[in-house]
Amino acid sequence: MSQQEFETLVIQDQKPVLRVMLNRPKLANAMNLKMVNELMAVMEKVENENYRVLIISGSHGNFCAGGDIKDMQSAGTDKQALVELNRAFGHMITKADHLPAAVICALEGAVLGGGFGLACVSDLAIAVEKTQFGLPETSLGIIPAQIAPFVVKRIGLTQTRRMALFGNRIKAQEAMNLGLIHQVVEDSQQLEDAVNKAVKLAIKCSPQASKTTKALIHSVDKQDLEFLLDQAAEDFADAVMGEGREGGAAFMQKRLPAWADVSTSNKEKETDQ
Repeated sequence: MSQQEFETLVIQDQKPVLRVMLNRPKLANAMNLKMVNELMAVMEKVENENYRVLIISGSHGNFCAGGDIKDMQSAGTDKQALVELNRAFGHMITKADHLPAAVICALEGAVLGGGFGLACVSDLAIAVEKTQFGLPETSLGIIPAQIAPFVVKRIGLTQTRRMALFGNRIKAQEAMNLGLIHQVVEDSQQLEDAVNKAVKLAIKCSPQASKTTKALIHSVDKQDLEFLLDQAAEDFADAVMGEGREGGAAFMQKRLPAWADVSTSNKEKETDQ
C-alpha cells in the first residue's frame, strides 16, 4: 500500500503502527464516498496484516467536518444512490469499531457529524482543548443515520438527544465529561506527544490478548452471560498457555516481552523503503 493509491488520505506506515490523516483541507476534511472507500481499504489492511495500532487524524487543523454536502447533493433524486452512499459510511464505521487493532483518534478543529461518529468508535480519543464537537445534521435537514447507534453507546441516550436535536457545539472539556473523549491537551504539539505516549503503551500489550479482550468487550450484553463467561474462561486458558507464558517470564525477569520490541520490524520497513 503506497501513498500514490490515495487521493483523500495521507498514509504513514510504521508497522505495527499505521497512521492515516484525513486530507481534504479545503473542506475541513469532510468525507465523500472516495474517502470512505479509502478508509475502508486502510482498515482492511490493518486487520489483514495484523497492525497493532491505527491512528486517525486530520490535516490542517481539523479532524473532520462530517459528510460532504456536495457529494450528497450530486446524487440528486436518486434515492438508491443516496442509500448506498450513506450505508457505505456505516460499513466503514462498523469496521473501525470492531478492528482488532487499537484505534486512536487525534482530534482538533472540527469534529462534526461523521467525524464525531469516528471519535465514538475509537479506543482512545485525545483532543486539543479548543476542538469543536457537534452533530449538525438536523440543522441541515438530514439525520445522523449511520452514527446515531454508536453515539448513543458512547455518551448515552439523553446526551445524544440533546446534541442531535439541538445541533449545539461543545468543546473538548465537556466532551470528556460526557465520555466522548479520554484526554484533553493544550495544543497540537501536546496532541502528538500524547498520541506517541499512547502508542508506546499499546505496543507493550500482547497483540493476541488485546484482540481477544476487544472482542470480549464487544460481546457484553449481546450474548447470554453464562455463555460469555464460559467462552472467556476458554480464551483465558489459551492466553495463559500462549503469549501469557512470555508475558509472565518477562515480568519475572524484569524485561519487556518479545511483542513490545518493534525495532526489528521498523528496521525491516525502513529497508523496504
